[in-house]
Amino acid sequence: MRAEIYAGTAGHSAWFSNDLGKTWVHPNSHSGMYLEARVWTFSSHPSDQNLLYAGTDMGLFRWDERTTRWTHLPSPMQDIWALVQDPDHPEIIYAGTRPANFYKSTDAGATWQKLKAPGIQQFSEINMGPTRVTQMLFDPRDHDTIWAVVEIGGVYRSTDRGQTWELKTEGLVSGDMHGIAIVHNKQGQKTIYATTNRGLHRSTDNGETWVFQALDAPWQYTRGIVARPDDDAILFLTNGNGPPGNTGKLWRSKDYGTTWQEISLPGVLNSTPWAVATHPQNPMLLFTFTNLGQLFRSEDGGETWQRMPHEFGELRTLVWRPTDYPADRPAHSITVRPPVVV
Repeated sequence: MRAEIYAGTAGHSAWFSNDLGKTWVHPNSHSGMYLEARVWTFSSHPSDQNLLYAGTDMGLFRWDERTTRWTHLPSPMQDIWALVQDPDHPEIIYAGTRPANFYKSTDAGATWQKLKAPGIQQFSEINMGPTRVTQMLFDPRDHDTIWAVVEIGGVYRSTDRGQTWELKTEGLVSGDMHGIAIVHNKQGQKTIYATTNRGLHRSTDNGETWVFQALDAPWQYTRGIVARPDDDAILFLTNGNGPPGNTGKLWRSKDYGTTWQEISLPGVLNSTPWAVATHPQNPMLLFTFTNLGQLFRSEDGGETWQRMPHEFGELRTLVWRPTDYPADRPAHSITVRPPVVV
């Protein structure tokens, strides 16, 4: 099975590559998604290779391989920053918005229910602007539990698939949340990591309390955190001097996040590293990118990195999507696809 990688940009819509990021295809005016879309997030499910969902500043879009087009799905949501699908039921989708609210669909995005979350605010007097949900995540071993982080608002936990939510902020030095990751060691003990504008936090009691974990860096601003798919002991963390910033670092841990080592990225960074994208079938294949569009690829599990020739404007998200489309399929509405790499 092959996998395409999709890039979401802030102002230049969605791009995709099927040659491991060497070349990229940009939508044209007939693709179904407007060309100036701000694409904040994607979601795909391994059991449904035809569909990819995109959260944008104009609501929800869905890509369908069978029609080779984006379709705008009407919803009560305007600006969608986070999407996640139920691991056991791909038609169940959760969304987080700006201003911050949680929503749930049980019919693949046709209809939506607004979920109640105590204490969630739509406006922050700290930054004098709307709050936003920056990530939603299912616990990989307990699919009844969903996590959501709100910028600015804290960490929310649901233990009943989103029907009720609890705010979990004890110990956080900041409520300006960015990302979240969950790892289990070989003894089955769980650690949860959350990133903020003032540093990395960890919880070993399922989010009841959080402890600040300082990095050996000139800045504590942390953004994306993810474990390598084949080994929870190996995590990657992005860190820099703010959004967009003008420099930063990529970090790796080989001991479940207890200690961190800086990874060297080639060249001079133009902004804060933003996130790391992991391949669903090949854990050795990784991408990371900066907020202002520099793209880097590793083919050895993060040991070495290569800067890719294409540079985006403002890049916000990357996601791999498994696909089995035939190599000789006709070109679709986005423009002609690059040749398929077998």
